[in-house]
Amino acid sequence: MPLNSETGKYIIAAGLVIVLAGLIIYFFGGRLNWIGRLPGDIRVERENFNFYFPLTTLLLINLIIFLLIRIWRWIN
Repeated sequence: MPLNSETGKYIIAAGLVIVLAGLIIYFFGGRLNWIGRLPGDIRVERENFNFYFPLTTLLLINLIIFLLIRIWRWIN
Protein backbone atom coordinates (compact mmCIF):
# COMPACT_ATOMS: atom_id res chain seq x y z
CA MET A 1 0.00 0.00 0.00
CA PRO A 2 1.57 3.29 -1.03
CA LEU A 3 1.87 6.02 1.56
CA ASN A 4 -0.32 8.93 0.57
CA SER A 5 -2.71 11.36 2.24
CA GLU A 6 -5.45 8.70 2.42
CA THR A 7 -3.18 6.39 4.41
CA GLY A 8 -2.33 9.27 6.71
CA LYS A 9 -6.02 9.87 7.38
CA TYR A 10 -6.49 6.25 8.43
CA ILE A 11 -3.48 6.38 10.75
CA ILE A 12 -4.76 9.59 12.36
CA ALA A 13 -8.25 8.08 12.76
CA ALA A 14 -6.79 4.96 14.40
CA GLY A 15 -4.76 7.12 16.76
CA LEU A 16 -7.81 9.16 17.71
CA VAL A 17 -9.77 6.00 18.44
CA ILE A 18 -6.98 4.73 20.70
CA VAL A 19 -6.76 8.06 22.54
CA LEU A 20 -10.55 8.16 22.94
CA ALA A 21 -10.58 4.61 24.33
CA GLY A 22 -7.80 5.55 26.75
CA LEU A 23 -9.69 8.62 27.97
CA ILE A 24 -12.88 6.61 28.48
CA ILE A 25 -11.02 3.96 30.47
CA TYR A 26 -9.14 6.59 32.50
CA PHE A 27 -12.15 8.70 33.47
CA PHE A 28 -14.93 6.06 33.51
CA GLY A 29 -12.97 2.90 34.38
CA GLY A 30 -14.78 2.42 37.68
CA ARG A 31 -18.16 2.54 35.99
CA LEU A 32 -17.17 0.09 33.25
CA ASN A 33 -16.42 -2.89 35.46
CA TRP A 34 -19.44 -4.74 34.00
CA ILE A 35 -17.58 -5.13 30.71
CA GLY A 36 -16.33 -8.71 30.62
CA ARG A 37 -18.88 -9.86 33.18
CA LEU A 38 -21.94 -10.01 30.95
CA PRO A 39 -24.32 -12.97 30.88
CA GLY A 40 -22.96 -15.36 28.28
CA ASP A 41 -19.30 -14.74 29.09
CA ILE A 42 -17.78 -18.14 29.80
CA ARG A 43 -15.86 -18.50 33.06
CA VAL A 44 -14.49 -21.75 34.46
CA GLU A 45 -12.62 -21.58 37.76
CA ARG A 46 -11.05 -24.70 39.24
CA GLU A 47 -8.47 -25.23 41.92
CA ASN A 48 -5.43 -24.93 39.63
CA PHE A 49 -7.13 -23.77 36.46
CA ASN A 50 -8.90 -20.61 35.33
CA PHE A 51 -10.48 -20.21 31.90
CA TYR A 52 -12.28 -17.08 30.78
CA PHE A 53 -13.78 -16.38 27.37
CA PRO A 54 -15.81 -13.14 27.13
CA LEU A 55 -18.14 -14.32 24.33
CA THR A 56 -20.96 -11.82 24.90
CA THR A 57 -18.54 -8.94 25.42
CA LEU A 58 -16.78 -9.78 22.14
CA LEU A 59 -20.10 -9.94 20.27
CA LEU A 60 -21.17 -6.59 21.72
CA ILE A 61 -17.87 -4.91 20.81
CA ASN A 62 -18.06 -6.48 17.32
CA LEU A 63 -21.57 -5.08 16.82
CA ILE A 64 -20.51 -1.60 17.93
CA ILE A 65 -17.49 -1.60 15.61
CA PHE A 66 -19.62 -2.91 12.73
CA LEU A 67 -22.18 -0.13 13.22
CA LEU A 68 -19.47 2.53 13.43
CA ILE A 69 -17.92 1.30 10.18
CA ARG A 70 -21.32 1.27 8.44
CA ILE A 71 -22.03 4.82 9.64
CA TRP A 72 -18.53 5.91 8.52
CA ARG A 73 -19.10 4.46 5.04
CA TRP A 74 -22.58 5.97 4.82
CA ILE A 75 -21.20 9.44 5.66
CA ASN A 76 -18.39 9.19 3.14
